[in-house]
Amino acid sequence: MPEQAASRRGLRIALASYRSKPHSGGQGIYVRNLSRELVAVGHEVEVFSGPPYPQLDPGVRLTKVPSLDLYRDDDPFRRPALREFRSGTDVLEYATMCTAGFPEPRTFGRRLEQVLGPRISEFDILHDNQTLAPGILRLERRGLPLLTTIHHPISADRRLELQHARGWEHITKRRWYGFLGMQRRVAQRSSHVLTVSEGSARDITTDFGVPADRISIVPVGVAVDVFQPSTTPRVPGRLVTIASADVPLKGVPVLIEAVGQMNPDVWSELVIVGSCSDRTAKLLADAGLLDRVTFRAGLTDDELASLIGSAQALVVPSRYEGFSLPAIEAMACATPVVASAVGALPTLVAGGAGVLVPPGDAAALAHSLTDVLTDPQRAAAMGAAGRERAVSTYSWAAVAQQTTQLYRDVIAARRNHKENPHAHR
Repeated sequence: MPEQAASRRGLRIALASYRSKPHSGGQGIYVRNLSRELVAVGHEVEVFSGPPYPQLDPGVRLTKVPSLDLYRDDDPFRRPALREFRSGTDVLEYATMCTAGFPEPRTFGRRLEQVLGPRISEFDILHDNQTLAPGILRLERRGLPLLTTIHHPISADRRLELQHARGWEHITKRRWYGFLGMQRRVAQRSSHVLTVSEGSARDITTDFGVPADRISIVPVGVAVDVFQPSTTPRVPGRLVTIASADVPLKGVPVLIEAVGQMNPDVWSELVIVGSCSDRTAKLLADAGLLDRVTFRAGLTDDELASLIGSAQALVVPSRYEGFSLPAIEAMACATPVVASAVGALPTLVAGGAGVLVPPGDAAALAHSLTDVLTDPQRAAAMGAAGRERAVSTYSWAAVAQQTTQLYRDVIAARRNHKENPHAHR
């Protein structure tokens, strides 16, 4: 049987991601690094992705699943030409956007079903990266074993966005997060869920209603050969934070308030990896910090590693983090981490690799940053502890090995279900 053969050889893996932005956000980074390490240990991996498409390493195949690409960086919320509409899914995608919804997960699931459906026999397993759409479940019902990654339930993002919304924005934000009901229903029907931390596992059980015995934990990894201590001196007083999206969840306003409270002689500059919204620009102008805060976007891994390695501290002021890849990248660069005590962050920076502060507390954040910047001996000890922890616990090779075992468990469970179809999960 195909499942029995899969237990004795390298696996044929379909890795699906509805969007895979290469240099910011976690999805493209997760897809690239996991696929590379899976190939390195002898598996065949084909990535199925909607735009923006991932950058992949040699040996990993990419099948593009085109969409209308309504949220591209250079033309967000664009109006497609009539000739671009080729299916009912295209119409659904555009109509949902026009009514303030976010269609990508649902429409990607539909398109993936069309692309992958005729090829089910070519793969041993489908690994879905947080699409959580009905089309994904239909592929499983057709016989393809399925593992679903949920980095964290987007319900946390929704709660924070609605807390900060005002007036009409409150209505549009509710509409934008309308896809959450679909994701919750799909999560509840998913037999095997992978998540990245114990905190995320608890939140998936609480917010999505997924039984804990269906959830396995495998952390996100870091490329420790790219993110490593710099050979050049750090820039005195430089702080770096990474905000893949300028939303309340990432806590940038709290960080701006914190640095505004700090002695100007203690810090020299804040570099924000991400884009600057009008709201953030106004906060910086009101605080008189426009000349001390810069934004960088579209960085390669090497450029990002160089930037993090040049900083005296990486700041993670988030109000929620299911898992913080920037924190792990900083630890690998031996850069001290100052972070909110939320989600997975207390676990990630355990062992002296970072300092934790209450979320949303600008005064506490300012105090902790000042302590790290003015105590080089302590900062060096934090950096060394972080590097050791990153290498021993969070390498992508280790992540690939643990994920492979999950694949084999899912395939075996599918085989057992076929042999005992009336047994309960």
